[in-house]
Amino acid sequence: MLGLFDKSHKIKGTVVLMPKNVLDVNELNSVRSGGVGGVVSGLFGAVADVTGQVVDTATAILSRNVSFKLISATSTDAKGNGKVGKETYLEKHLPTLPTLGDRRDAYGIHFEWDANFGIPGAIYIRNYTYDEFFLVSVTLEDIPNQGTIHFVCNSWVYNFKDYDKKDRIFFANKTYLPSATPGPLVKYREEELEILRGNGTGERKEHERIYDYDVYNDLGNPDKDVKLARPVLGGSSTYPYPRRVRTGRKATKKDPKSERPASELYMPRDEKFGHLKSSDFLTYGIKSLSQTLLPSLENIFDSDLTWNEFDSFEEVRDLYEGGIKVPTDVLSDISPIPVFKEIFRSDGESVLQFPPPHVVQVSKSAWMTDDEFAREMIAGVNPNVIRLLKEIPPQSKLDPTLYGDQSSTISKEHLEINMGGVTVEEALNGQRLFILDYHDAFMPYLTRINALPTAKAYATRTILFLKDDGTLKPLAIELSKPHPSGDNLGAESKVVLPADQGVESTIWLLAKAHVIVNDSGYHQLMSHWLNTHAVTEPFIIATNRRFSVLHPINKLLYPHSRDTIQIIWT
Repeated sequence: MLGLFDKSHKIKGTVVLMPKNVLDVNELNSVRSGGVGGVVSGLFGAVADVTGQVVDTATAILSRNVSFKLISATSTDAKGNGKVGKETYLEKHLPTLPTLGDRRDAYGIHFEWDANFGIPGAIYIRNYTYDEFFLVSVTLEDIPNQGTIHFVCNSWVYNFKDYDKKDRIFFANKTYLPSATPGPLVKYREEELEILRGNGTGERKEHERIYDYDVYNDLGNPDKDVKLARPVLGGSSTYPYPRRVRTGRKATKKDPKSERPASELYMPRDEKFGHLKSSDFLTYGIKSLSQTLLPSLENIFDSDLTWNEFDSFEEVRDLYEGGIKVPTDVLSDISPIPVFKEIFRSDGESVLQFPPPHVVQVSKSAWMTDDEFAREMIAGVNPNVIRLLKEIPPQSKLDPTLYGDQSSTISKEHLEINMGGVTVEEALNGQRLFILDYHDAFMPYLTRINALPTAKAYATRTILFLKDDGTLKPLAIELSKPHPSGDNLGAESKVVLPADQGVESTIWLLAKAHVIVNDSGYHQLMSHWLNTHAVTEPFIIATNRRFSVLHPINKLLYPHSRDTIQIIWT
């Protein structure tokens, strides 16, 4: 009787993976302490394998230290689960394939197989090495009656001791609804989902891939200062969302409902930016080097410059026209890293020089014009807030018992001055008046904002007119702030009209600046984070908890949700 495997027949395979990121934070710390040479030689040097043959470091480390076992999708063991094949190991490092990107390495592998084993549907992988690696794919070739089977993995694989089940499982690149899953794979599909869901206890570790829900209870730091306490967002019956990935950190001492802040937040490992794109090297590297580079950059500027602020427009223009000159001793520490050769010149001249925006290339003062101010409301980063104006004056929805009279002071007379003979009634009926309204969004917070020593702000309303050529023209900006005797006494407002000469032109420019500040703040917190990322994150968590990688919905959503959690928390 034939055994499980026919030794005379082997399946050939190719494994594509990437070693641990060359720009990992820990390795960059070695750079900071002067250990560049050791890091580079360790990553890119050559060593001898067990036979004495000189091979590249990656081959010596990974060969015989990463094992694979096939799991059948058509044949079962005594318990009715898919048969598990014999353990086999990575073999020789293959020449770089032309389709592979930076730092991707291909390895050969062979699996013993016979007809009784059936068609492989999954693979167990065990990493015996100390460091994790990013598994890109596994391809099996020349399987009788099947041809080629692809396993698209795109996942980090840590040392087997980090996993309760020791082995990581990956499924063939096919889709099945739960009811249509091949019987031998049902158990493995369910076990993988259990791992992704976790048990809801304990503090999450870096290597884990657990998707669990929590409220936003880590926005403040009451242990450091009572003024830094922040409310918990989500979790109430009225406002159950937003929800984030649970980290399980310890509670703060002064607020048991809040978690202690941390410099590095847990997120499922595969959600972190990897090195799938060359741009990730750049982003990750610059962030990691910041502790070394930024103090040096601080000394480059005048001593009276606040590091996180610009004192003049000239300092902003210098980033585009002259760049920043970095001391040669800083450059010598980072120049051995290839990616930074593209950023920093060896002589320290004109480094960190940014390409100027197109509008500035045309004219350095073009950004100050009313045309550009209005154009960016549609073409800028926050185009979803501008609305059709339906009545004059615009109305507030703030509770008058808390905030008093918040009625707008913009009148028809303010607007018709610059409407070229068109009346407000005609413009309203023709749908030609629009409003960018940040009054209600900012008014409840202005008392606290303006109490800060370095911050002053208004709540703004901006009225725009649709011209015959299809462009927008700003007609008026209303600047409002709470009554100095109390928020409940209403708003103090001033209407500013367009001007191009004298003091009035400067006031008009400042009014537009306040609108842009409102727009930028609202975009970051509301349009971008709350209405986009905070809405999306619970769906990403739910997708990974409820839909196996074999589920067609998972494969449909993955390209759209990939990297989103990292962006939310960065």
